[in-house]
Amino acid sequence: MEKTKMRSLQISPSLLSADFARLGEEIKAIEPFADMIHIDVMDGHFVPNLSIGAPVIKKLRPWTKLPFDVHLMISPVDPFIKDFAEAGANSLTVHPEASPHIYRTLQAIKAAGCKAGIALNPGTSVEVIKPLLSVVDLILVMTVNPGFSGQEFLVSQLQKIREVRTLINEAKLPILLQVDGGISPLTAPSVIKEGADIVMVKPALAYLDIIHAVKERFQIPTAAYNVSGEYAMVKAAAAKNWIDGRRVMLESLLSIKRAGADIIITYFAKEFAELYAK
Repeated sequence: MEKTKMRSLQISPSLLSADFARLGEEIKAIEPFADMIHIDVMDGHFVPNLSIGAPVIKKLRPWTKLPFDVHLMISPVDPFIKDFAEAGANSLTVHPEASPHIYRTLQAIKAAGCKAGIALNPGTSVEVIKPLLSVVDLILVMTVNPGFSGQEFLVSQLQKIREVRTLINEAKLPILLQVDGGISPLTAPSVIKEGADIVMVKPALAYLDIIHAVKERFQIPTAAYNVSGEYAMVKAAAAKNWIDGRRVMLESLLSIKRAGADIIITYFAKEFAELYAK
């Protein structure tokens, strides 16, 4: 499905790839260039890995006024909705497999004062979300199995993205379509073409190539983004200070935002300095 109308780009850095020893400092470093902060919560049960919980989010809340977009990869999820809402989450995305009564779970999220999102794993059917459209603000299509970074993009999920976009359009509801997993310069244009509003990008400098690929695919004006000069600027900034380097990258994202692309790029790479140190 071709999306001909471009809306504004939003930037949502992901804390999952941040330096966990300096989370507050990193949030401050990117705050001027971000629209929200994406936070992945993993429990070691619903998914194999562990990340952070509500107490850490509560400690981070005073560092920024930006919205916290929290993806809960935990089960059971219902007992923790209040904790994450009170910790400062602005939106909570949950998996239908994590609740025996997912409609009620989404209602509870809204009752707690948060926007409600539903996440679809690669093996979860689109049929699951059809009865839920009236109570969701965001639909997340996972293009890898949740729990690990660096997995290969599952091409089979492009059809699911297309189906979800069709559902949203037919319902005429202001629901955002988010895609996470294996996004690269090869996969990003296809994901956007099928209707994604939000694309998660976590690996280091890959985002530059991805933005360039999207720019070429959707003919974003060259004046809005000059990829040829970005690598030199980023490398020079990285040599000086890795947080400064990240800031340069986010500044270049702002130029794409002004061009009006319909995409959210999440980027927060702690390995940035390590790559350029080699």
